[in-house]
Amino acid sequence: MHQIKTAIIDIGSNTMRLVIYKYDRHEGLHEIGNMKVVARLRTYILPTGEMTEEGIALLEDTLRDFLIMLDDFGVSDVRAAATAAIRQASNRDEIITRIHRNLQLDIELLSEQQEAYFGFVGVAYSLATPSAVTIDIGGGSTEITLFKDKEIVHAKSFPFGTVSLKQMFVKGEVLSNYEQQQLAAFVKDQFAQIDWITGVGLPVVGIGGSARNIAQVHQQRINYDLPGVHGYEMSAEDLRQLNYFLGDLTFGELKQLDGLSSDRADIILPALTVFRILLEIVGTTTFQLTKKGLREGLVMDRILQEDAQAFSKDHVFETHAKQLAAEYNRSEEELQYLTHITEQMYEECCRLSLFSYDEQDRKLLLKAAKVYGIGEYIELSSASQHTFYLIANQSIDGLNHKDRIRVALLASYKNKDYFAHFIEPFEAWFTDEELHKLRDLGALLKFVYAFNVSKRRVVDTFTMHKEEGHVCLTVQLNKHAAAEKYQARRHQKHLERVIKENIIIHFNEEGLAQ
Repeated sequence: MHQIKTAIIDIGSNTMRLVIYKYDRHEGLHEIGNMKVVARLRTYILPTGEMTEEGIALLEDTLRDFLIMLDDFGVSDVRAAATAAIRQASNRDEIITRIHRNLQLDIELLSEQQEAYFGFVGVAYSLATPSAVTIDIGGGSTEITLFKDKEIVHAKSFPFGTVSLKQMFVKGEVLSNYEQQQLAAFVKDQFAQIDWITGVGLPVVGIGGSARNIAQVHQQRINYDLPGVHGYEMSAEDLRQLNYFLGDLTFGELKQLDGLSSDRADIILPALTVFRILLEIVGTTTFQLTKKGLREGLVMDRILQEDAQAFSKDHVFETHAKQLAAEYNRSEEELQYLTHITEQMYEECCRLSLFSYDEQDRKLLLKAAKVYGIGEYIELSSASQHTFYLIANQSIDGLNHKDRIRVALLASYKNKDYFAHFIEPFEAWFTDEELHKLRDLGALLKFVYAFNVSKRRVVDTFTMHKEEGHVCLTVQLNKHAAAEKYQARRHQKHLERVIKENIIIHFNEEGLAQ
């Protein structure tokens, strides 16, 4: 599978969504269209269990509109998946048959286990977190999974979600304090049924629109400087404080609140209550957010069936970095080469005790090497600014927000002044020691990059040794390297300031044709 364009139709209990994806083996998976309809199908299920004719007609009309859009986009590869609202309807077979007859669209009715599994797939291939508890609260059901070392261990679906919880506990427009206490007791009792999450102490990963909205509201409240919620983290205390804030607002104020979708104003507090209770039972203070979930799990599963190497659970960032580099005109060979010589230089510096070896530093340095200077694609003379912006201001699979800034600082390093400018909005995130180390690693990476400025991979090896009053760096060349010689000598001052030693560079050209 070299390239596909495909669509996922997610028929949920609260919203119905059409998402169009493009997959390219080199540039990865991209979302190119996203349409949402707040249908609240869960509210059309009668006490007898049947979905009303009004609800079925709304479903059919919405799907018809989606199919017209897909025709306009020229997309014929479609996977339509239904979750709790259809699953819980006693007349689900009639609904599915009617849609097939009238629209020639096959609806895949996901089981509770399938819904939980595909949510896990979306998380496992997009976050670096090796083990966690996930929660995906929809309108009519809530899926909980436990995964360890990127393998799913347990999964459980509960037949309640934000819409059904509102129907059960909220008499007015918003949740009152007393109603919240009742709801919390109910949820706690439900979660107590699964002993495999009790006190496990792992991070909780929130999937879906309610989790994303909670993160967006929190970011607005604290004037957060980075865009996006993927990889964002909140603490249990953050959730408690946000609960106090939202609980004091009227329904009208909630609908006007920045970061909160107006169609979720009446269900955001029930969702927040569920998240808070889960963190308490799991015994963690860490709530992580992802923008990937059921839909991404479905499309990734579709792609992985034909290209098993398309994504990697164990090397999430590396997969994304390769795709990011390709998007900005970096070949995979160049990426691998720069990573290789960066690792060589770091290990030589550590061998001479010019740097103190740290495995986390090494990993961070190699991550940054994979995307160093990608801003050159936009404009060579301002590559540093563009590189920092490109990395810092987009969601990157496998990186939380703090690591995103770390990688952006190293990959864009030009000099101390630029570093100081870029770090200014985020300075409070780091200790002075961390900032000093990031500057040093950035200077090292910039120096290494000079040895491939012509993109011809001219260096075979680096070796270093100390002599009286200086460090001698021998560079074994496999081609003539006028550009690299010039750039390396021009930029060696950055590394000299770090190691507080003069560097004398010797380029070994023995054996090269004259």
